[in-house]
Amino acid sequence: MSKKNISSLLILVIGVLFLSACSNQLTESTAINPETYWGENPWPEIRKERISQLLPNAMKASGVDCWMVVCRENNNDPIADHVGGENAGGTAAFMFYIDAEGFHSRVYSPSGEATALDDLDIHDEVIGARGSSVSMAVDFIKESGFKSVAINSSTSNSMADGLSYTQRQSIERLMGKDSDKLVSSTELIYEWLSIKLPQEVEIMKKAAQLTSDWQIEAYKQVVPGKSTDAEIAKFLKQKITEYGVADGWAADQNPNVNSGPDRGHSHATDKVIMPGDVIQIDFGIKLYNQWVSDIQRFAYVLKEGETKAPEDIQFYWNSSKAGNRAAFGAMKPGVTGASVDKAQRLLMQTAKSENVPWSTGHPVGYVAHDVGPSLGGGMSTRVRPASAKLLKEGMTFAFDGFHAWKRADGTEKTISVEEMAVITANGAEYLIAPQEELILVGGK
Repeated sequence: MSKKNISSLLILVIGVLFLSACSNQLTESTAINPETYWGENPWPEIRKERISQLLPNAMKASGVDCWMVVCRENNNDPIADHVGGENAGGTAAFMFYIDAEGFHSRVYSPSGEATALDDLDIHDEVIGARGSSVSMAVDFIKESGFKSVAINSSTSNSMADGLSYTQRQSIERLMGKDSDKLVSSTELIYEWLSIKLPQEVEIMKKAAQLTSDWQIEAYKQVVPGKSTDAEIAKFLKQKITEYGVADGWAADQNPNVNSGPDRGHSHATDKVIMPGDVIQIDFGIKLYNQWVSDIQRFAYVLKEGETKAPEDIQFYWNSSKAGNRAAFGAMKPGVTGASVDKAQRLLMQTAKSENVPWSTGHPVGYVAHDVGPSLGGGMSTRVRPASAKLLKEGMTFAFDGFHAWKRADGTEKTISVEEMAVITANGAEYLIAPQEELILVGGK
């Protein structure tokens, strides 16, 4: 090989290596670093504010002047993370109470863990215990003369049902003749968890926006006649991994991508997405391992020669969107969840929608189906207690507008325009801009 050819070859190799290095550098610089992207977890400070600002109001609203939460290792109370007991090893008793001097918090913790808990600066007082923390807490309750003591034992709210049977037995035995002062924390936890601070709502807005943006991006991956529901779901799973977030609910069913007949809460299948299909994506993510989104986006797959959705599909979309907007318009402080459901059910009747078994909406926040009023039962003669609850400022919801129809094969399909909103003093406010138009997939 001539010197000239060798020289040219070296230049080519150097060029390739340079381009490769640039490409790697670009990949590294544009890749998401979750720790940098999300920054420091705001939960510790938000938790303190929730305890100091919202918990006293919740205790007063539920008529309770003392609340005891018992935390322990391996089988912890579901409310532990909200009171600072998520790292409990030995049994610890977390006390919140109101007396003539105001609101206070006190923890009886195993002495080996008390120092670290005190360092978190969540509670007014952390007392190291070498004996039974619960026994010390009960002694304090008796000395203080509280009229009612809430404990986490509930028949209706799993977040308020953290005490085991033997733990409750032990508390009742220690309380003795004062055990009649024990009441369920059901209402207290309802009043506390159902309200979100403004900074929490801002985090949920970010979660909702990412959820919506990724769904729209996912629809751009669809190749009619080739892509499957499961492949589109996998694309969204990759987004979860890339951004270092978590699933909004059970991982096997998040997201639910469904281009066929209704499957309810389910996993995506290997069904091939075909022209003429209406595609549903129901998707949620969890930020900082604490706050959840729940958003649905819908698309229509164009058939050959189509430039827009056919009349019937467009009508179903418009009807569903109108139901969502009716529910949104009905949401304000002081109304029941049932009345919100009824507002959109009446539109469903007018549009001659098939019936759907799901409520119009549900609270969303720390989990997809959070504590708060149910937006259901609007057309029922007997409204469930959860649907009779009143909406309050600071509550956050995911809610749908429905239209269901019979497909040619006799199965049903539902468009359920699901958005998220927060209740304000003047009504409701969407967390992000709602979907206005049916997304069109395929075509030229």
